[in-house]
Amino acid sequence: MVSRVVVGAHYGLRDWLIQRITAVLMVLYIFAMTGYLLMQPVLGYDVWTALFSSLVVRTFTLLFLLALFYHAWVGVRDIVMDYVNSAAIRLVIHVLVILALIIYSIWSVEILWGM
Repeated sequence: MVSRVVVGAHYGLRDWLIQRITAVLMVLYIFAMTGYLLMQPVLGYDVWTALFSSLVVRTFTLLFLLALFYHAWVGVRDIVMDYVNSAAIRLVIHVLVILALIIYSIWSVEILWGM
């Protein structure tokens, strides 16, 4: 008989659903941006600044990046939990990944809304 010990992990439907929702959000954003950029006759600095001067585009770009970071967190967390046996090493990896993703999130806000 197999005994599964749950050690604080969130197995199940919630993580699966989060992965799918964030993937759909990212695909929709990529399609929208690709469509817009393909419709531009010339891609230059003025096109990019006009695109990202819009509050809607900056908001959806930030939503895309946050979805990407959360999608990455769920994926990395699952891989680390599956393949790293040492709890200490697993904790270090989790903390480093969380710190990196928080820094990336702050940096994304600074890039999109920084002066």
